[in-house]
Amino acid sequence: MMHEDGDDFRLWRLRITALYMVADRGYDIRPEEVNQTLAQFKLIYGEKPLREDLSVLLTHSDDITDQLLIIFADEQRITNESVNRFYRRMEEQRVSKALVIVKEGITTQAKDTIDEHSNRYSIELVPENDLIGCVTENDTPDVVDEKSELLNRYKYGDFHTIDWLRDLARDRKRHKYISSQKNDFPFGFFRSFFDAISGWICVLLVGVAAGSTAGIIDIGARWMSDLKDGICADRFWLDREHCCWSANDSIYKEADCSSWTTWPEMLGYYNQSFFYYVFDFLFYVLWAVCMAGFSVSLVKVFAPYACGSGIPEIKCVLSGFCIRGYLGKWTFVIKAVGLILSSASGLSLGKEGPMVHLACCIGNIFSYVFPKYGNNEAKKREILSASAAAGVSVAFGAPIGGVLFSLEEASYYFPLKTMWRSFFCALIAGIVLRFVNPFGSDQTSLFHVDYSMKWTFMELIPFALLGVFGGVLGSLFIWSNISWCKFRKNNKLLGQNPVYEVLIVTALTASVAYWNPYTRKSASSLIKQLFERCGPEKLMDLCDYQNKTFTSDKIGDIYYIGGESGLGTTALWQLIFALICKLIFTIFTFGIKVPSGLFVPSLAMGALAGRLLGMQVETFVIALQKASTNPYWTCQVGKDCVMPGLYAMVGAAAVLGGVTRMTISLVVIMFELTGSLEFIVPTMVAVMFAKWVGDAVYRMGIYDAHINLNSYPFLDNKCEYPYSTVAMQVMRPGVADKSQLKVIHQDQMVVGEIEDLMRETSCNGFPVVNTSDMFVVGYVTRRDLQMALANARKSYQYVTTNSKVYFSNNVPDFDPTGSSPAPLRLKKIVDLAPMTLSDQTPMEIVIDMFRKLGLRQILITQHGKLQGVITKKDILRFMKEGEF
Repeated sequence: MMHEDGDDFRLWRLRITALYMVADRGYDIRPEEVNQTLAQFKLIYGEKPLREDLSVLLTHSDDITDQLLIIFADEQRITNESVNRFYRRMEEQRVSKALVIVKEGITTQAKDTIDEHSNRYSIELVPENDLIGCVTENDTPDVVDEKSELLNRYKYGDFHTIDWLRDLARDRKRHKYISSQKNDFPFGFFRSFFDAISGWICVLLVGVAAGSTAGIIDIGARWMSDLKDGICADRFWLDREHCCWSANDSIYKEADCSSWTTWPEMLGYYNQSFFYYVFDFLFYVLWAVCMAGFSVSLVKVFAPYACGSGIPEIKCVLSGFCIRGYLGKWTFVIKAVGLILSSASGLSLGKEGPMVHLACCIGNIFSYVFPKYGNNEAKKREILSASAAAGVSVAFGAPIGGVLFSLEEASYYFPLKTMWRSFFCALIAGIVLRFVNPFGSDQTSLFHVDYSMKWTFMELIPFALLGVFGGVLGSLFIWSNISWCKFRKNNKLLGQNPVYEVLIVTALTASVAYWNPYTRKSASSLIKQLFERCGPEKLMDLCDYQNKTFTSDKIGDIYYIGGESGLGTTALWQLIFALICKLIFTIFTFGIKVPSGLFVPSLAMGALAGRLLGMQVETFVIALQKASTNPYWTCQVGKDCVMPGLYAMVGAAAVLGGVTRMTISLVVIMFELTGSLEFIVPTMVAVMFAKWVGDAVYRMGIYDAHINLNSYPFLDNKCEYPYSTVAMQVMRPGVADKSQLKVIHQDQMVVGEIEDLMRETSCNGFPVVNTSDMFVVGYVTRRDLQMALANARKSYQYVTTNSKVYFSNNVPDFDPTGSSPAPLRLKKIVDLAPMTLSDQTPMEIVIDMFRKLGLRQILITQHGKLQGVITKKDILRFMKEGEF
């Protein structure tokens, strides 16, 4: 065989790199083989080693029948004769797989021969240049790129934005690699099959876990909420309702239950005496403060990210923002426990937003079980989108609404397959919640109503008025809450002492809420009561009418059709007081350092307002009936003229829409919440008016406002930006500061200069340019540079601070006996097709590209020459400064 002079160092590097490559695949390599020095290599194979002597037969560590023969081809180009010689050597060694290191390439005929015999022999060709120019043992040929880089996790830094295009491209290459192994039965086939179904298995597990978690939280919160009033003496594990039902009482009456013991009764005070009320009040407030205090303490000590709703941060995470630890195991545990405590304390908050956060924590945890999602941040967000849908599904018992919520409000990237998986995940979560049956009523919907009625066309006017009210109240709430959060953020006393703030807010809330029956009960119970209709079986203040008259046109359906006078004034003023209290309580509660949602308090405020308006409309219609002989204003026998419960439903949707600016998903959620299909149109009218009025008064919803308050890098894909600015005016550095542009030259920098550049700057990456004229060559990320240089110094003794770095194939030959340090070829880590735009591109196009492609940066050029860089943070900063 022919041998080239000075080839010993090249062959030594080739052999060691090839051994590292197959070791990463799981083949057994002796340590002395990969740790061999050049002198030891020459001692074994001679001063002029022959390529055929470098061949080695290896066995897989997990399967002794899986053997691989490494062959170093001597020909410049592989021909048919070369391939046949490889086959003969494989037959001699009794192996079916070979890795051939080739000098330049392969002829078309030889490639066809390999394809024809692929069922019997597997020959993998790796060019020498891909091996000899590498800087690490794992970052060499295309095959290693698929096996190590593609299958291993690419880690982003904390508070960094992911590169959607890069991650999705990596996933396509990974999928291609996995698919190419499916003919390798049985391991390759089952690996490919598992990879194909791993997404469905993952969302199945997320759905089961989310449904179970929601059931446990609902049961725990209900029990602890009743603990403020008393305990079931003989069955302490039961809440008040189940305690009373278990006592064999024929009818459940909240105020009359023989098995339920209040705390004053435990102390011996009965008959509603003065001390009975004193101790009842004290125990109520004390339990509330203790629960909230324990919740905030857990959050502060163990998981600071467990506070709040979580939806603003989830929106940012789903848009590609990385917040390390926000979806971790500790956050999940503390948020679940803290949510039980905070919701049971009586604070004006809900469980729905935190349930979305908890579901996403579950999705993040399970994604690491499946490398397809755990190792790719873009693919992981498909699981997180499905998890968000499951969170709404179990929070409201609304699986379809959950899917629409994830699409409309939460997700940034929502392909069709993600919608299918979101639907499946929400379905499984709903089924599991139904099986757990936390409400004890075999219903998963929170506020199920068992009545229906026909509304009249004239009622669209009060429905629209409720929408206007919802938009105004929602805007008032957002402005007030954001103002208070800004004050808290800038105030050292409140900012550094979250425990004291929570204790004070809880004590004030409990002290005020205790005296009003509509503020004392939980928000969910209040909403359910406000949604109910009046009738002889409903002996509550909301139905406190004088001279009631009930009739029925069929057995089992009893309707109220009017009375002599109007409403009971007690309920009217209690509802008004409750509405004002709910608004104030929620303003100061949303944002404190406990798990807290906003959906249910908003629904409660809307339901209170809607019920008030419904009662007034009902009174007006009854008076109009008496004053008019027109049959149009007369109710038919057995029919309700006005249903205040319907107004409460519409008002609830209107205020929630005004606060969150949700539309389609909100209407569907309300339908699934109540199970009333006939009331969709009134709900749509109110939600639409709430959206119009809310956007006119305060342009952002509550979640976008909190994103803006915390300066998260979120670019809303629903907004339009009709600006006349061009890219040159936004890029950094500006036109006047081009000398500050930090770039990497293609073939003129040494290792020390690149390391100094990374120390002096905080950029996530650098443009690679042609040295002479600044033409763009590509883009390299900071992380890839750091890893490549660190591994080069660690793995190669000839690499020093003065080693020249080449980002191309034009690497000069290295003489190990000379005084010059070894050069490095880092072309493998360069993105040779970065996103570039002209400096005269309108900013509307630039923003659309960032939103629709999920970019991290765009290089701005003029006739191909680099002018500057625009990142997502640059756009957000420029927009915030109002310079458009």
